Parts: sequence; structure tokens; C-alpha cells
Amino acid sequence: MVLSAVLSIGDVYAADKVAAIVSVQDGLTVPNQSVSIATKLMTKGVVSQGLGGEPLELLINGQVVATAMTGGDGKAIFSYTPKAQGTVRIHVRVGSSPRVAPVEGEGNLFVWERRNPILAVEMAALVEAPPSQVPLPGFDLIVGSTAVPMPDAADELGKLTQFYYHLIYVVPSGRAGNGFQASAQARDWLQTHKFPTGYVLVLPSGELAMGETVDALHADGWKTVKTGIGRSKAFAEAFVQRRLEAVMVPEPSGDRPRKAKIAKSWKEIRKRL
Repeated sequence: MVLSAVLSIGDVYAADKVAAIVSVQDGLTVPNQSVSIATKLMTKGVVSQGLGGEPLELLINGQVVATAMTGGDGKAIFSYTPKAQGTVRIHVRVGSSPRVAPVEGEGNLFVWERRNPILAVEMAALVEAPPSQVPLPGFDLIVGSTAVPMPDAADELGKLTQFYYHLIYVVPSGRAGNGFQASAQARDWLQTHKFPTGYVLVLPSGELAMGETVDALHADGWKTVKTGIGRSKAFAEAFVQRRLEAVMVPEPSGDRPRKAKIAKSWKEIRKRL
């Protein structure tokens, strides 16, 4: 009877806890250099809000390597220094909390050498747009069970990244500006459709955002970001204006940067690089 009472009390406490979601953004660094990994803890539901003052734990290979506390908006930043090159699956979970039910989120940490060439790919260039959607809406509006990858996109990217390129997927933050949700959504879609693993980079809003992001990557030492494959004029212009290589796929129906290369399909991409 005593044991039964204890279990019942525990069940009540568990039921009273808030259901939440942990979203994790990808990280990018080089061996032996600290990287910041951004996370956000939100209530689960149609209308979600940040959960502040909650302990989070960063796990790699099942071991807790860092801890952080969420701010009032639910965001937290971990600092971690990897030793070896490679791609590491990272997990973030709620620590000991009297208020939030146990929950875990996932992301990737990319530890690259700076000399390796990097290919930036606009997510919209991977998805077939329904004929009625011209111009193509933001990736966050079309992803889901009905979003169909462009033919051969996954296979061709797999060939490009097998021995040569590292890969950055560029995804917009969405109309609500929720970069955490956008990155998780993009990773799920890419994995579902068997695209090669790559660093998911969330783009801020604005026409100049891609160019500013390229500048920031170069300033941070990633000067091998020299080629972009995209669908939108703004994406291609960001590379062309910096005298970098830009390939547009599929062939655009409207205006295009004069020096951008054109591929009618993903089968033609490698011929344009």
C-alpha cells in the first residue's frame, strides 16, 4: 500500500509538468576551437512560448559535456570545444526541473578543416514548386508531407559531397522568424528524402541577408565558401556580386544575374561547377 501511494504521488507530479519542445541549431567550427550551440525550450502546443529559468544539458556520445540555463525567451547557448574533425550528432535535454517534463532535441555539430571547399545550397533549389506557386514561396511554406524533392537532387549532391565538397544548406527563418523551428524542419525533410548531411544555416530576413551571411562566413575564416547553388535571384546575386560562382537550378523564367550559370536540372549541376 505504501509503495502504491508513492507511485501515485509520483504520477501526479509528472502529470503536472509542462510538455515542452527543445529545438537545437547546428554548430560549425574547426578542431580545438570553441563553438556556440544555440537551443530553445518552448511549450508544446499551437501557441508556444519560451520557458525561462530551466536547466539544459548538452550530450555528445551519451555524455553530458556542457550545461546552460534558459533565458526569459527560452533560449540558451552552450559552449563546447571539439578535438577531432568530423560530424557529431548532438542532443540537448532538460535537466532536473520541477516544472518541465523530460524532453530532448537533436542537432549536428560540424568540425571541418578550413581548407576544404564548401558548397552553399539554397533549400528552395531542392524542392519542386507546384505550378500555382510562382514565385516560389519560402521553404517553410512548402516543406512537409507534400513537398517533393527535385529529381536527382539528393543523388547529385551525394556525388558532390562524397569526396570533395562540404555542404551548407541555407534555409530562411520563415515568416515568424523562428530560426530554431526552421532548422529542425529542414533537417527532418532532408533526412526523410535521403539528402547528404550538411550544416543547416538559418538565414535572417531581408534581400541582403545571403550576401551578409557569405561575408560573415569569410570573416570567420570560411573563405572556401566560393560556390552557391540556388533558385532565387537574390541568392545568386549574393555570390556573383562578390565574384564568386553561382549556379541557378532550374532555369529561371524571369530576370537573373548576368554572370550566373544556369542548369536546367540537377543532372547538369556537375557540368556547371
